[in-house]
Amino acid sequence: MKILFFSAKPYDNTFFERYNHYGFEMEFWETHLGPHIADAVKPGTDVVCVFVNDKLTAEVIKTLSEKGVKIIALRCAGFNNVDLDAARKYGLRVCRVPAYSPEAVAEHAVAMLLTLNRKTHKAYNRVREQNFSLTGLMGFNLFGKTIAVIGTGKIGVAFCKIMLGFGCKVVAFDPFENDDLKLRGVEYLPFHEVIKLADVISLHCPLTAENGYLINAAAIAVMKKGVTIINTSRGGLINTKDTIE
Repeated sequence: MKILFFSAKPYDNTFFERYNHYGFEMEFWETHLGPHIADAVKPGTDVVCVFVNDKLTAEVIKTLSEKGVKIIALRCAGFNNVDLDAARKYGLRVCRVPAYSPEAVAEHAVAMLLTLNRKTHKAYNRVREQNFSLTGLMGFNLFGKTIAVIGTGKIGVAFCKIMLGFGCKVVAFDPFENDDLKLRGVEYLPFHEVIKLADVISLHCPLTAENGYLINAAAIAVMKKGVTIINTSRGGLINTKDTIE
């Protein structure tokens, strides 16, 4: 079986080669997969292994099918960059990694929150320059604050548990409520109620056709002034222009 990797980084090469116990033929391309590059895929390629910035449009999938590709393997949990209808039409199977260390992503979200709040990145640079001033570095205690979690899949659940450990009040929005979280004290509310109450909003939902620009001018209008937003999901969940304004 021949596997062609797109958006490949040196660590992809290292680890996939190390654990290739099955003798697959593997080729690594640094370029992103899109309409401009799909034609370059050689006939005889069985699998394309892609990442978040590769664009698997209907046009690309049609070309891959003509080249003999049978499987699209995503090295990520999200699949918003794949036209699933086209994959079904041309008979390509799509697989993903639904739970690669959800705790790692949740912990990274907490690290981002602490950095943004306590400004440790700025403090680090000041100390390196022998500047020990605390001016402009004041944050706020997370203890007792209300944390809104949008999406309580595996990563969202892990994030909720960490924030409960900080002594925060955690509220959540997800069409599919998690009973274990409710037993732990997490309260599920409608989306606009959740963001209205929040001191911190953390996004942990996939990007779909229904929730693009979930954070927009209308949503921002009901939020508290100075709310902190953490996004470890997809950029398309936030309307950047509305957020800046």
